[in-house]
Amino acid sequence: MAARIAVDAMGGDNAPGVVIEGALRVASGDLQLLLFGPLRVLQEEMARHAPKGHPYIALINAPQVIGMGDSPVAAVRAKPYSSMRIGLAYLRDGKADAFVSAGNTGALAAASLFVLGRLLGVSRPSIPTYYPSINGVCLVLDVGSNMDSKPEHLLQFGQMGTAYARRVLDIEQPRVGLLSVGEEPAKGNELVRAANKLFSAATSINFVGNIEGGDILHHAADVVVCDGFVGNVILKLTESVMTALPVMVGQEVAAQGLPPSVADSFKCIVGGLKQRFNPETYGGCAPLLGVNGTVIVLHGSSGARAFEKAIPLAVRIASADVSAAIRVLALGTA
Repeated sequence: MAARIAVDAMGGDNAPGVVIEGALRVASGDLQLLLFGPLRVLQEEMARHAPKGHPYIALINAPQVIGMGDSPVAAVRAKPYSSMRIGLAYLRDGKADAFVSAGNTGALAAASLFVLGRLLGVSRPSIPTYYPSINGVCLVLDVGSNMDSKPEHLLQFGQMGTAYARRVLDIEQPRVGLLSVGEEPAKGNELVRAANKLFSAATSINFVGNIEGGDILHHAADVVVCDGFVGNVILKLTESVMTALPVMVGQEVAAQGLPPSVADSFKCIVGGLKQRFNPETYGGCAPLLGVNGTVIVLHGSSGARAFEKAIPLAVRIASADVSAAIRVLALGTA
């Protein structure tokens, strides 16, 4: 049976053009896409990209749109016929296997909780991100959906990250590290010290202890746990590498008076490093873990390439039944 992926065609800074462009690249007999938004807008945009339409893309009317600057909770309540809420309702009702959106992240999290609900045993859903390292990528969570967390929330982030790493990254026993300012259990703020005790006693995760910020790039753990405030700072710092590194290398090349041939070699190396830090290399997206269904969150600035990668990732996460694995760990039965 073909996978059915619901897509918020109006979510993101560049919607609906890049959404439809990305959808056209991946839609097939094995992957059917449902695009939600004001029907006339979608029809006009589809006509520009594919005048004859596409046999495996359906346009579904959702007359309201939640804007990137809208207040999340207020917008979810005030716009019951938004592309976000109607698309999530298709997922809830079994008419789709996953939902993908580059829209307002806060609104997407609120709408997912309102329409889908939490998984049994989960207190706080969490958004992870892939982080490049010297040995592939590790998973960092939370990166912004929970600014104020309790120790038990951090433990659940570790459990959800473990379930995801097992089912999607194919790591049988992912190593879980708790981000702190020192490796010793007594180091860190009150939240981290209390969380360390919970992690150490938990049998549901493979806890390797505290790790420091400098350990992430060296892949000291497969799953790195922190609260959303710290995680978002890490995320934004990482994203800045893409723009700052080429400038800094260029400044150093000029300062040392290196010949053009050497400078070109550096540009090639820097270009490769930029791609390792480019979110779109990994799909430019992340799952919203802990809600009752597969929901994929993309950057608001995502282009067609990000949707091209995110939609198949949604299929993989849904088919791996990550939600079921999270439910087992969160309930403490494994």
